[in-house]
Amino acid sequence: MAERVKRAFRYRFYPTDEQAAELSRTFGCVRLVYNKALEERTRAWYSEQRRISYVQSSAALTGWKKTEELAFLTEVSSVPLQQALRHLQAAFAHFFAKRAQYPRYKSRKKSRASAEYTRSAFTWREGKLTLAKMAEPLDIRWSRLLPEGAEPTTVTVSRDAAGRWFVSLLCEDGIAPAPATNMAVGLDAGITSLVTLSTGEKIANPRHERRDRARLARAQRELSRKAKGSANRAKARRRVAKVHARIADRRRDFLHKLSTRLVRENQTVVIEDLTVRNLLKNGRLARAISDAAWTDLRSMLEYKCAWYGRELVVIDRFFPSSKLCGSCGTVAVKLPLHVREWTCACGVVHDRDVNAARNILAAGLAAAACGDGVRPQRESSRTGRSSVKQEPQRATAGIPRL
Repeated sequence: MAERVKRAFRYRFYPTDEQAAELSRTFGCVRLVYNKALEERTRAWYSEQRRISYVQSSAALTGWKKTEELAFLTEVSSVPLQQALRHLQAAFAHFFAKRAQYPRYKSRKKSRASAEYTRSAFTWREGKLTLAKMAEPLDIRWSRLLPEGAEPTTVTVSRDAAGRWFVSLLCEDGIAPAPATNMAVGLDAGITSLVTLSTGEKIANPRHERRDRARLARAQRELSRKAKGSANRAKARRRVAKVHARIADRRRDFLHKLSTRLVRENQTVVIEDLTVRNLLKNGRLARAISDAAWTDLRSMLEYKCAWYGRELVVIDRFFPSSKLCGSCGTVAVKLPLHVREWTCACGVVHDRDVNAARNILAAGLAAAACGDGVRPQRESSRTGRSSVKQEPQRATAGIPRL
């Protein structure tokens, strides 16, 4: 039976000059309201030890619109402004639950330009989307169809640094579980090989950033030569952003295909709980680790396993998967990163990555069999400690000998 889930469908669209101007004004007003509400909350706490709720922020927004200085806020739809306050409220909720850092101000140059419209602020008729304050529907490129009979409940419009416009439609969709299988796989993340499977297969790292590194360097050199504040500098900045967007699009496409294949072929997927933030402190490997995007791969595996009725097991980050001999169970004292093949005292020769993947699989299956439903340690961006977000199972016990 298909499970009903909320699913976002993202499309590119091409606004008219009037629509682009309206959306740009809306983005600016959303950013202003968010920053002003954050400033008021921060001031109230440090000066009066008082917390401001969403209801109080919403009332303050009404007052801001009545002032001469901020009267222009009435020129855009009120719904995206209210949604900005709701997002700020959610950011504080995550902060107080120690799942995130203290909310930061939105920057005009660095923050993502976006606005969220709920059902009262857009019209959906015959497959055409018209936003509030607009007379014409958006010119959307329908790269794939929406689910039959589905209607969007929330619409998010955004513009990336490369100047591309996107619209994300949140709809209810029915996803049928994938056919059951008895296959299981363990994944060992790496740099030379993006992931090594317990079957012995190695998925090569496409190194998307390295492939476009010369083009990116050339665009950045051109940007550095332009006068600050000039129109030519703005054009050069967009050219740099287009190179970054090309890299990100290719990386996302590859990870989607890889994660979908792993979920379809296996009933159980076992991964390590890597602390990517700490690994990025290695200056020599930080660029390669960022390009590998292990965190994105894990996120995709999490929601796809939940969608299709698969089991994702996350083993403890301190489990010695690489140093553990899968044959005799001996743990090597030292195993430097440059050693890709090693021989155990029992005489078995191990490929470092394949051995680690097989150990990860064995540990995950052992944890799943004994029902070890412990939350994996997901790093908090503020303290470096594990968050309290509920995640799939992880293994904390020892690995059985193979």
